[in-house]
Amino acid sequence: MTNVQHATTPSAVFADSKPHYALLDGLRGAAALMVVWYHFFEGFAFAEGSAITTFNHGHLGVDLFFMLSGFVISYAYDDRWQSSRNRLTLRDFFKRRLIRLHPMLIMGAVIGLITFWLQGGVQWDGTQTSFAWSMVALVAAMLFVPAYPGAPYDVRGNGEMFSLNGPSWSLFFEYLGNLIYALFVRRLGNRALALLTTVLGVAWVWFVATDVSGYDMIGIGWTLDTVNFFGGLLRMMFPFTVGMLLARNFKPVKIKGIFWIAWAVLFALFSVPAFAKCGAVSLNGVYELACVVIVFPAIVWLAASGETTDKISSRVCQFLGDISYPLYIVHYPVMYLFYAWLIENQLYSLSATWPAVIMVFAINITLAYACLKLYDEPVRRWLTKRFIKTTK
Repeated sequence: MTNVQHATTPSAVFADSKPHYALLDGLRGAAALMVVWYHFFEGFAFAEGSAITTFNHGHLGVDLFFMLSGFVISYAYDDRWQSSRNRLTLRDFFKRRLIRLHPMLIMGAVIGLITFWLQGGVQWDGTQTSFAWSMVALVAAMLFVPAYPGAPYDVRGNGEMFSLNGPSWSLFFEYLGNLIYALFVRRLGNRALALLTTVLGVAWVWFVATDVSGYDMIGIGWTLDTVNFFGGLLRMMFPFTVGMLLARNFKPVKIKGIFWIAWAVLFALFSVPAFAKCGAVSLNGVYELACVVIVFPAIVWLAASGETTDKISSRVCQFLGDISYPLYIVHYPVMYLFYAWLIENQLYSLSATWPAVIMVFAINITLAYACLKLYDEPVRRWLTKRFIKTTK
């Protein structure tokens, strides 16, 4: 296969020695960097008490993650369930996914606790949180038990599922997606999968376009109320099943330089100013739906079609792929500290804070890489050796 590169590192996203698409690694890393960039502007908005006005749509990187996840899981596992040589069981699948995802979830919670107490252990409104409840929040995060709004272990008091590390909400839905895939969706043929994707798409378009959440955007799922739970489930399942369809029906279409083109397209799309509502219709939501429904599948397809052509591009894609998940899961605890500094000093713009932004960005990347090399990869190697059967 000319369009794939063989996995050589423990962080490869595909099962065992199955080859994987190198440019998708780079695309996943690019999306993670853009999510981090978006969160800087989210901090400026928090500090000013206003809406995000720059890089408004950067949260769509999460939706791209969901689509990439559907693609790689379908590619890696669909043919393994009935394999006569190395058949995959439900138990094996769940062990693999836990080993891949959970060690960094635990690390993200620990770092979240540390930064929470560096910040003084207070909620957003200044209320002091007890040490006991912060430890309950840590244990709940490690066991992946989300907090309901108003729960005493919602230690930041912001209604987040995982208040020590907010972005863990998307992994909550990722876990649900893996469960639904293993128990149900992987059994569907292409026609049934396409029908399911269509139904999910229609429901998601209705939900976002009519602004059921009241957020006037796709960004939903971070808290455990009814609207966010069902909205978050739709937000995950639609791009996930789209990714599965792409993987099952994939035929390469070559475009030279697609990785850099995709990076530029994503950055441009995420930078478009927010749209005002038109009556009851969320034009901002419709724009973000268009990105997910039309642009993202094309980007994933074309990126899967491409290949790295030299050592530098191969190393760039591998590095970005390696740090993508650690960066996503550990950056927000550091951002909590950054947000507190912005609010305390009433700083509202990139122009007033760019040296700090560069420093925080560098800290996040360095922290992610250190966690990857010193913790995540060694732990996953040990767990894989201990719990996963391999065939030669």
